[in-house]
Amino acid sequence: VVYQTANVVILHKSLADDFEAFCHANPSPLPLLYRSQPGEWGCPPLAADADIRVDCPQYCVFKDGLLVSRVSSLMSYSGQLQDMVSFYLGCSFSFERTLRKAGVPVRNVEQNCNVSMFRTSLQCRGVGQFQCPMVVTMRPVPEEKLDLVVQITHLTPLAHGGPIHIGDPAVLGIQDLSRPEYGDPVALGPGDVPAFWACGATGVEAVQSCKPPLAFTHSPGCMFVTDRQDSSVFASTSTPEPDQCPLTFSISQQPLHFSVASKAVVQSIRDLEKIIGEDPGERGIRALFVQDELLRSCLSLSHSSSVLITTGFPTHYTHNPPEETDGPPGAIAIAATLQALQKEVAIVTDHRALEMNQRIMEDAVKKGVIKTAVPLLSYQGNSPDSALYFLCHNGDHKKPRFDHLVAIERSGRASDGNYYNMRGVNIKHLVDPIDDLFTTASTIPGISTTGIGDGGNELGMGKVKEAVREHMPNGSLIACDVAADFAITAGVSNWGGYGMACALYILSLCPIHQRYLHKGLGQPHPPTQDQHQAWAASLPSVAKEEEMLSILVQHGVRSGKTGTLGMEVDGLTFHPTHSDLIRKLRDRTSQRK
Repeated sequence: VVYQTANVVILHKSLADDFEAFCHANPSPLPLLYRSQPGEWGCPPLAADADIRVDCPQYCVFKDGLLVSRVSSLMSYSGQLQDMVSFYLGCSFSFERTLRKAGVPVRNVEQNCNVSMFRTSLQCRGVGQFQCPMVVTMRPVPEEKLDLVVQITHLTPLAHGGPIHIGDPAVLGIQDLSRPEYGDPVALGPGDVPAFWACGATGVEAVQSCKPPLAFTHSPGCMFVTDRQDSSVFASTSTPEPDQCPLTFSISQQPLHFSVASKAVVQSIRDLEKIIGEDPGERGIRALFVQDELLRSCLSLSHSSSVLITTGFPTHYTHNPPEETDGPPGAIAIAATLQALQKEVAIVTDHRALEMNQRIMEDAVKKGVIKTAVPLLSYQGNSPDSALYFLCHNGDHKKPRFDHLVAIERSGRASDGNYYNMRGVNIKHLVDPIDDLFTTASTIPGISTTGIGDGGNELGMGKVKEAVREHMPNGSLIACDVAADFAITAGVSNWGGYGMACALYILSLCPIHQRYLHKGLGQPHPPTQDQHQAWAASLPSVAKEEEMLSILVQHGVRSGKTGTLGMEVDGLTFHPTHSDLIRKLRDRTSQRK
C-alpha cells in the first residue's frame, strides 16, 4: 500500500487565514489537505493518532524568517504551539512508487538520494505578507515515458498534479541542475528529459518571506506520512476521459521544450489538419504532409509572446502589383487570433509592397476583418548582420524581439539562390531576402519558425524539400531550400492560416494546456465571457474572407489559384470550395467550446 505524504507549515494563528488564502491562490505548489485548529497536534482526516510534534523525521525552525536549527522533535515548543496552526500540504513523493510500478525509472530513488528542489524565477500569487517564488522538484524522465508520467500525475492534484514544465531549466530561471536549493543533485540518464513539478517546499519560501517571529516546517524531504492511500495508484490503473488525458509534444530542441494538451484537443486539431489538407487541385500535396505540424506549431505559438508573420508571393510577375490573393487573408486571420490572445504581432513584407499592404491593413480594420492594425515592417538585408539586428535587440541573441516567425504563402529561396513560381519562372527581382530571417532564427535559441505552403516553393517548406523534388511538378527546380521548424501543408495556403487560427482558439479553451502554459500559477479559471467573446470574434469566417478578397481586388491583387483551387482568375468571385472549408473548420472548432 502506498500512503500519501504531506509537507508541513506551522504558523502563529494570526497568520493562518492569510496563509490559507495563499494556498488557495497557489494550489499547484500548495495543495491544502488540512488546516488544524490552534494547538491541535492531530489531523483526523489524514491520520489517526497523529502528533505533528514528532511525526516528521526532521523539522526546520525559523525565527524572523531565518532558519536557526533543524530538530527531530517539536516537543520542547509545545507551549508556543498552543497558539499555532498546522497546515498539511500535498507532496509529489506520493506518486513516486506508482511511477515505479508503472515502469518509469525514478532516478532519485535509483541514486539513493533526495529529489532535487529548486527555487525558480516564477512568483507565486501573493497574499498579505506571503510573497515568494515557487519551488519545483526536478525528476529526469525518459522521453518515451513522458506521456505515461504526465497522465499518472495529472490526476493527482493534491500531490501537485502534472508537471508545470518539461525541458530547459533556464525557462524557470534555474541555471544549474547540479546545485539545487533543497534536496540532492539527481543525474539525468541517457535519453532523459528534465521534468519539473510544483513543490511544497514553496511553503518554506513563504515562511522566509513573511519573517514571523517563530515558525516551523518539515525539513525538505522529511515528510509527514498520512493514513490515506495515494490517489495516483488509482490514476495509474484507470483510463481517463479524453478531456482529462494529457499528451506531450516536443516543440523545441534549442532550448529543449515540450508542451502539453488533452487527448481530446489533440484529436480536434488533427481533424483541422486533415480538413486544411484537402487537395482540391489534385496536385499530390499529401506527399508533403507531416502529421502534427499544425498542432506542434500552434503549441509553440501558444507559448510565444511576440510573433512575426510574413506573406507575399509575386506570382503575377508581369503585372503591377504582382502579388496573389493567397496568403494575405490567412496572415490576417492568424494575426487576428494572436491579437485576441494578447500576443504582440507584426508583419514583414517586401519593401516595394509596403505602402500597398498598409492600405490593405487599414481597409481590413475598417471592414472588421481584424480589430487592430498590425505594424508592418520591411527587411532588405543590407549587411551580413542585418537579420540578427532585425530579430534581436542590439543584435544580442539573448534578447530576441520575436519568439516565433510564421511564413504563409511566402516565396521561398531555392537551392540555387533564386525564387520560382510553380511554373518555374524566376521572380527573384521581386522578392526581398526575408528568408535570411528564418535562417538566422535557426541559430538563435528561443525563436521557432513555421512555414505554411501548398506547393513546396514557399518559405519554410524546405523541411520537406526532398518530397517536393520527388512529387511536385518542377520540384527539383522550385523546391524551397529554407526549412522552418514546422512545415504545414494545406490545399490552399490561406486554409493553413485559417486552420492555425482555429487551433489556437481550441488550445485557449484546453484547461490542461492552460495550466501548463501558466506554469501552474494561480487558480485555474475558465475564460471570462469577455475573453471568450473576443477569441471567438477573432476567428475566420466566410464573411471575413469575402471582405478580405474584395479589399485585395480593390488594390489590384490578383488570384494565383484557378478553377479547382477555389478562386476565379480575376479574384472577383468567392468560390464555394473556400466557404465550405471555413464552415468545416468553424464547425469542428465550435465542438470544443
